[in-house]
Amino acid sequence: MPFRPSPRQLEYLLAVIETGHFREAARLCHVSQPTLSAQLQLLEEQLGAPLIDRTPGRARPTPAGEKVAILARTALASLDEIVGVARQSAGQMGGLLRLGVAPTFGPYYLPRLLPLLHETYPDLEIYIREDRAHLLEDSVADGSIDCALAPQPAERDRLDYRELMIEPLFLGMPSRHRLAQVENLTTGMLEGERMLTLGPGHRLSHHVRALCADSGAVLREEYEGTSLDALRQMVSIGMGLSVFPALYAASEFVRREEQVVLRQIMDRPLMRSVGLLWRRGHVRAEHFQSFGDACRRIATELSGQLLPEPE
Repeated sequence: MPFRPSPRQLEYLLAVIETGHFREAARLCHVSQPTLSAQLQLLEEQLGAPLIDRTPGRARPTPAGEKVAILARTALASLDEIVGVARQSAGQMGGLLRLGVAPTFGPYYLPRLLPLLHETYPDLEIYIREDRAHLLEDSVADGSIDCALAPQPAERDRLDYRELMIEPLFLGMPSRHRLAQVENLTTGMLEGERMLTLGPGHRLSHHVRALCADSGAVLREEYEGTSLDALRQMVSIGMGLSVFPALYAASEFVRREEQVVLRQIMDRPLMRSVGLLWRRGHVRAEHFQSFGDACRRIATELSGQLLPEPE
């Protein structure tokens, strides 16, 4: 039979590439450094090609190592899928779910979702990774995570997407701003206003940029927030206006925020689609549909609740 790398060897290789250090990789894999180094050296000998460029204080993949790493991620993801399919037959919904969440949605949605999941699937383990939307999409596509709760992806060639809710977005402004007392805010009133947004990779910034283009508002690109909380603080001291999702607003504005008020734009309602996405053709697609049923139930409840209204 031809030589086939073992799953552990592939895990060691990916750990070294991801950490850039043999010591950190060994710690990540819960083995000794000599064990990890010996297995990687054996892998290179068996494949007949160097995979890691070993330099003092740093380990980098060779060109061959980069190509092997891509295939290694796919191979390990396929092995996880085999386990998941087998456990599905036992009614465990796969036993383990590696879930990605967007930071502008997950923290305000998961507290409602996780208790339901634990009640419905008591044996299900969920590992949660929070990251920007475009990185979540890449991780889902390459098998690093199973699925993700995130805004609708810009491109769907690699991914299946199940919409869970249409989330309203609100325009936030300082309470002393000239528009704070306007009841029927329209797009034209924003001309010349300074707008703030999150940094690259956050889909919410697309809505802010589109609003600027439509209204004549000016995007302050030198001031990009790292989180919704950071944006809220910048808005509160008059650095500009910004857009906030309804679930975040319901969590952080109600009874807490007096320096920032929320407004709807009457002639241009702001909203975004948020849902569950997974890799197209995934063998655990039935798992994700079941998971999506639970997600949709919570999303429907949240959509029917009173969201923050302009003061």
